[in-house]
Amino acid sequence: MNFPLYIAKRYLFSKKKHNAINIISAISVCGVALATLAMVCTLSVFNGFQDMVANLFTAFDPQLKISVSEGKVFDAQDTRIAAVRALPEVEVCTETLEENAMAQYKDRQAMVVLKGVEDNFEQLTAIDSILYGTGQFVLHDAVVNYGIMGADLVSTLGSGLSFVDPLRVYLPKREARVNMANPAASFNTDYLFSPGVVFAVNQQDYDSRYILVSLAFLRRLLDYDTEVSAIELKLRPDANTAATQAKIQRMLGDGFVVLNRYEQQADVFRVMEIEKLISYIFLVFILTIACFNVIGSLSMLIIDKKDDVRTLRSLGASDRLISRIFLFEGRLISLLGAVLGIVLGLALCLLQQRFGFITLGSGGGMFVVDAYPVSVHAGDVALVFVTVLAVGFLSVWYPVRYLSKRLL
Repeated sequence: MNFPLYIAKRYLFSKKKHNAINIISAISVCGVALATLAMVCTLSVFNGFQDMVANLFTAFDPQLKISVSEGKVFDAQDTRIAAVRALPEVEVCTETLEENAMAQYKDRQAMVVLKGVEDNFEQLTAIDSILYGTGQFVLHDAVVNYGIMGADLVSTLGSGLSFVDPLRVYLPKREARVNMANPAASFNTDYLFSPGVVFAVNQQDYDSRYILVSLAFLRRLLDYDTEVSAIELKLRPDANTAATQAKIQRMLGDGFVVLNRYEQQADVFRVMEIEKLISYIFLVFILTIACFNVIGSLSMLIIDKKDDVRTLRSLGASDRLISRIFLFEGRLISLLGAVLGIVLGLALCLLQQRFGFITLGSGGGMFVVDAYPVSVHAGDVALVFVTVLAVGFLSVWYPVRYLSKRLL
C-alpha cells in the first residue's frame, strides 16, 4: 500500500476540525472542474466550426486535387495522369480549368473566375446539395452554353436567379498584344445563359466570384486543346485518403502537387487552428489561476493537521514522507476536478449536439447554423486531461515543500 496516498485520500474525504477547510477544498475541486469544463467545451466548439466549414467546402472542393507545382496549366493526356486515372482507389476523375475573366450583365460588370468542368462534376462533389432554383445542373446543350453563378455574384450583377438576357464574358487572347485603337479586338468573348439555378457555398471567395461553365466552352475561349488547371479526384469509400494521396504524389513526382480538402483551403483552416491554440493557451492561464485555490486549501489543511504530523513523526515518518502526503492531496484535488470537469463538459457537449440550446444570435436564418456546432475529439479530451493534471501537479509541488518546512 502507498502510505502517503492512503493518508491523502483520508484527508480529502474526511471531515476536518474546521468546516471552512471542507468548503475551501470543495471550492478548489469546483474551480479546477469549471476550468476543465471550459477547455473541453471551447475546443469542441472550435472542432464543430471546423467540421462545419469542411462540410461546406465538400460540396465544391474535390477529395484530392492534382495541379502543377509551377505554372498554371498542364497536359491532361500526360502518361502519369493516365496511370492515376487507372488506380483502383479512384472512383471519379474529372478535368478542370480555371481562369480570371470579366463578366457583364446589361450595364453591370464584375471580375470573376470561370471554372470549366466536365459533365461528371456532379458525381465528383455534392454540388446538388448547394444548388438553389427551379432548374438543374446543366452546363451546355446543342444550342447554348450555361453558367452557374455564385449567389453573391448574382446579386452583384443584378441578373436574378434565372436571367433572360445572356451574360457576356471577356477573356484576353493568349499571346496577343492589346490593340489600343480597338481594345475589344484583344479579347475573346462569348455568351452564357442561365440554367435556372445558382450555388451557395456560404464562403465569400466562392459565392462572390465563381461561375461554373463547361470545360469545352472555357478551352475554346482560351484557345486550349487538352490543357487543364487541375485533375480532381473522388476516391472509393474504402480507400484511405492519406495513403492514396501519398501514393499519387510518388507516381507524379515533384512536378505535381496533390492536395486534400484541408490543404486546398489551408489558409482558412490555419486561421481556425491558430484561434483554437490561442483559446487553449488562455484557458490554461485560467486553469493556473484556479489552482491557486488548491494551494490555499492545502495551506489550511497543513495547519489543521499539525497534531497528526507530530504523531506521524513520533512513529518515525520522515519530512519527505509528510510532504508527499500533502503533495498527493493536491494531486487528488486536481485529478478529481479534471475527471468531474471532463464528465460535465462531455455531457454539456452532448446536450448541445442533441438540442442546440445555445444559439447563434436570434436565429431566423441569419447564420449557416442556428446553434453552436460541437464536435468532441478524443485527442482534445486527452490533451485537456493531461494539461489539467500537469498544471495541477506542478502548481502544488513548490508551495507544499515550502509550506511543509515553514508550518510543520
